[in-house]
Amino acid sequence: MRAKLYVTARLRKSPFFERTMAAGATTFSVYNKTYLPGGYSDPESEFRSLIDDVTLWDVTCQRIVHIAGPDAVQFMDLLTPRDLSTNKVGRCRYLLITGQDGGILNDPVMLRLGEDRFWLSSADSDLLMWARGVAVHAGLEVEIDAPDVATLQLQGPKSLDVLRALSGERVCDLPYYHFMETEIGGIAVILARTGWSAERGYEIYLRDTSRGPELWDLLMETGRSFGIAPTSPSRIRRIEAGILDYSVDMDERTNPFEVGLDRLVDLDKPADFIGKAALARIKSQGVRRKVAGIEVEGPPVQPNYLAWPVLREGRNVGRMTSWVYSPRLQRNIGFAMLELASTGLGTEITVHGDDGERRARVVETPFVDPQRKLSKG
Repeated sequence: MRAKLYVTARLRKSPFFERTMAAGATTFSVYNKTYLPGGYSDPESEFRSLIDDVTLWDVTCQRIVHIAGPDAVQFMDLLTPRDLSTNKVGRCRYLLITGQDGGILNDPVMLRLGEDRFWLSSADSDLLMWARGVAVHAGLEVEIDAPDVATLQLQGPKSLDVLRALSGERVCDLPYYHFMETEIGGIAVILARTGWSAERGYEIYLRDTSRGPELWDLLMETGRSFGIAPTSPSRIRRIEAGILDYSVDMDERTNPFEVGLDRLVDLDKPADFIGKAALARIKSQGVRRKVAGIEVEGPPVQPNYLAWPVLREGRNVGRMTSWVYSPRLQRNIGFAMLELASTGLGTEITVHGDDGERRARVVETPFVDPQRKLSKG
């Protein structure tokens, strides 16, 4: 008998929950204490809809942390090692939130709503509680809360066609990693040119959550002529793109240098930040392990939900954190956290998964579109 995930009052249902059920969602997981649809059809069909047409995701689980007040800029500088000095109102930024030891506590997308107002669209860890805890001892005048916001992602090459049909030509001028306040079919939203697909796409932040079903229906009805499909976030596409999944490929036990996110750490920025001393020490001493791209031999793999042991010449050298079969590349690809000496391109390793041993080797990432032309174009 298969285990079931019960819908309980302890976990949040999004305003789109009933619509996702009606659309045929077959599985759910829990992310930030919120139900996240895990799929509607088979992963390859959803992947094809994403790369060929347009898809709609209910990602209300990306809970928003709102930071505001006279010292909001100082507080944001304290939370992240990324330099925010050039970040203007209307811009988005991908950030890391680090702990005292340099570990990654979250990797949100930040939206600067005003000179002293920020949103953090968070990954799967309690960023709200962390920020509030930091604020207690920061000595800064800042307010932190979690607004009632529901988020959809509209992802795929025809996403702009859907939005243009509903909102007019104005949306065509929205640059990559910028956002605007606009309307979709008369419903007020914040529209960001961001997403977790590495395809052209948008995140839609709905403040009046009572209009969730109406917004979902508008997008689905308008998108029908463009081949829209409700899907879950694509594991295949994010691995192809080299996108790491927080709590899967990285967590509080890993630091930015181990996962190739050095560009998000500015040790020379004037402002102090949590973890600065630790990250400076780690950079000086060097890391002992790193995440590497892996190509795995054999027939198509099934997605792994545990980290598999990785061996080299019979010795354990790390763990396979994510793998998947890419129908576009017609091979198995993924990420492994490996000892540094085993991360050289072409290094041969063995992965011990549920279906036995698999030969594999270290390869370059991203696996597809390394210049991100699809998402930026």
